[in-house]
Amino acid sequence: MANKALATRQKMMLRVQPVQQSAKPRNPVAALAKARAAGAHAKPLSTERQAAKQQLKKAPLATEDD
Repeated sequence: MANKALATRQKMMLRVQPVQQSAKPRNPVAALAKARAAGAHAKPLSTERQAAKQQLKKAPLATEDD
């Protein structure tokens, strides 16, 4: 009856700390794709036109006083 603290199916294992693990990436393809990822794309022209129309609708009408 050696080592009653362990269950019958449990084995003694040496645990490796995360710092000690190898530097192998989980998915090397994903790392390469992330490295070459581009920045934000330019907004389409239609978006700019819609924004301009909304600004015109929000702007108060200027009336001329005589």
